[in-house]
Amino acid sequence: MLKPFPRVLAAVLGAASFACSSIPAMADGGTADAMSQNVVTGANAAIKRYMSRRVSQAPPVQQPKPSAAQGLPTGLTYTLDFSMAYPFGNVGTFGKKWLPGGMDAVLGYGFSPYSRVSAYYYEIQHYPYGFNSGTVPLYLQGLGAPIGSVNLATTQPQLNLTTKDRFFLANWEQLIDLGNVMGHQIPLVISPTYVARWSSIAASNNGTDVVPFETIPGTGTPYYNVHTRTAQYWSLAFTIPFLKTPRFFGTFTLAPTSLVHLAGVNQKNTAQLYQILYLEYDATPTTTLFIEPQSSRDYLPLDPYAEHVIDYFAGISQRFGKYGFVQLVLNSGGPTNYSPYGVSALTCQQLPCNANEIVPTVGGLKATQLQIEFGIGSPSVIPF
Repeated sequence: MLKPFPRVLAAVLGAASFACSSIPAMADGGTADAMSQNVVTGANAAIKRYMSRRVSQAPPVQQPKPSAAQGLPTGLTYTLDFSMAYPFGNVGTFGKKWLPGGMDAVLGYGFSPYSRVSAYYYEIQHYPYGFNSGTVPLYLQGLGAPIGSVNLATTQPQLNLTTKDRFFLANWEQLIDLGNVMGHQIPLVISPTYVARWSSIAASNNGTDVVPFETIPGTGTPYYNVHTRTAQYWSLAFTIPFLKTPRFFGTFTLAPTSLVHLAGVNQKNTAQLYQILYLEYDATPTTTLFIEPQSSRDYLPLDPYAEHVIDYFAGISQRFGKYGFVQLVLNSGGPTNYSPYGVSALTCQQLPCNANEIVPTVGGLKATQLQIEFGIGSPSVIPF
């Protein structure tokens, strides 16, 4: 026999305050961020060096003609940086703090100006918003109508959704000269890439990304043992320039990307198209302003189908001496096909409700943060 509703609701609200702490962060840039900050950066550097060399092939009499081919850096190259971030947007009182530090590392070897192999380790930290504001319906598993509501803004204890995504990427870069197009030598960089991503969500309480979730409020199947932000991908990136002047430089990247395997609630594995636009302005010989909007189809184990993610990077890069650099990067992103952002409902699996039997239904979660990066690197591959 069911308990009286007020007692049931009180039990549910108490359980919800604990269970909400396990809400997974969904799309907030994700794999496209890792690719744009690593794979595309390497392709951009190669194209810029190659086009600069071509522009200088007919120098004034007083300047010596370049003798060495320019393109992908040759020999052993490296980059290492450390970063911290601060979240913006509606992240609640708990989220208004600096996020844990991150680290990026790149190791590459160029066989020639046209061929290079690289390995990347990339971290991005964020605190998604939209999870603790507003009132959401409360369902009992198996019932189509809600039995109450929960105000996520007043749940206690405060929710800790600090999320750190980690990526490992390995790729081959091949620079190809497409020849003379409308009076310009056009290079193309092709980058077959393997991407592995995994994450930790502070609220999981176990240092992983295993958190409960549900796809349809009240009637969906609850999932308790799925790594919500762990996936592997195959990608083939094509990067080509569209602008090159003494101060401006721009490229466009198309990267068809497929899952290595289905996981969680994934339903099909068709290639998704990542699109990345990059534009920079060299304010001084050592200072660069840049913006990098992108459209991707991120595909995580809690997605039946791929997320349509729109996000961007914008910032400034300052180089110091031959090896050092510092960057300020504002990035933001979220899915356009998961609405509303954040928690859309909570479901109690059975009465009486226990903390481990409350499952959230999550729409898209968006993240916006400012990153500060300090690093060192080989002069030929230093960022931007």
